[in-house]
Amino acid sequence: MKRGQRPVVELSQLLRVPIVGAPMAGGPSTPHLAASVGEAGGLGFLAGGRLDPADLRKQIRQVRYLTERPFGVNLMVPQCQPNLELAAPAWLAYRAALADDAVQVGAALPARPRRDDDDFAGKVDTVVAEGPAVVSFTFGLPAIEVLRAIQSVGTAVWATVTRIEDACSALLAGVDGLCLQGPDSGGHRATVHASDPPPTVPLESLIAEARTLTKLPLIAAGGVDGPAAVARLLGLGADAVQVGTLLLGATEAGTHPAHRRALGANAVYGQTVVTRAFTGRPVRAVRNDFVARHDSWAPALYPHVHHLTAPIRAAAADAGQSDLLGVWAGTGYRAVRETSTHRIVDHLAAAARHWAPALAVA
Repeated sequence: MKRGQRPVVELSQLLRVPIVGAPMAGGPSTPHLAASVGEAGGLGFLAGGRLDPADLRKQIRQVRYLTERPFGVNLMVPQCQPNLELAAPAWLAYRAALADDAVQVGAALPARPRRDDDDFAGKVDTVVAEGPAVVSFTFGLPAIEVLRAIQSVGTAVWATVTRIEDACSALLAGVDGLCLQGPDSGGHRATVHASDPPPTVPLESLIAEARTLTKLPLIAAGGVDGPAAVARLLGLGADAVQVGTLLLGATEAGTHPAHRRALGANAVYGQTVVTRAFTGRPVRAVRNDFVARHDSWAPALYPHVHHLTAPIRAAAADAGQSDLLGVWAGTGYRAVRETSTHRIVDHLAAAARHWAPALAVA
């Protein structure tokens, strides 16, 4: 495809089975996981969030070394960050509430909040230069100029949305597909603003409403705990299903051992909840001791709370203390099993033997 052309991306070019591997920042998403999802017939994703551009470029090239199958890259859109002078009192109060946890694991907390755009511009330059098959965005959409720059190299752009209003905005901006994130999804909810309450609209309703708006590919995400869930979402009108939590158990995933032990049939935690306790943004995680004690205190300050709790989470992971760890997980977390990516994708795709991919519209 020549530079300057908009991509016409058919799902049949990306998928042999209707399974998309969710991008999972912070370690679980690895080049081997993305490549393995692709080799199994799905579309693997790298998580660009919290990677610097050089590391992202290295991971993209590693995937290309491992497979000739297409793959995607997810980027977190920078937030409109609050005035730090106004936000400092809430941040400092939360820092004081975390002091005992920091002492328990020997973590040093930052002294003050800091601004951080996750080097978004550098990572946009990276994906434009490297040209993966798809770039998806979460936490909103960047400027139109960014979308067009990515599309100009033949890369499709997908928007992750939790509300039909955001789906409408993304379609007006000219995206090439929608990832519809339901309330049962693990990890961060894709709300546009950190302070937005996470929508509780069922994924089924989001699919139905989005399908009335567009013929573009719809990727359904949230609560996928087995083949029956895949079949149900495809039957409701989704073109493919995005899977994250089940892939946390994949041998190719970079999931921390303490995180792995908190999932599956023998999980010691009884439920998942949506909390701001770890990052200041709504994230679905298991309800461990950290969540129980701090959820009501956590301010809606992202990424400032993320940086504040990061030393505690890292030290807790090193010590194997899952009670202080951010264990991202969707509602299907008890279905996680330790096995290969290929087996996970094959198991889920068994529900879609007669699946036929929809065609994308430029």
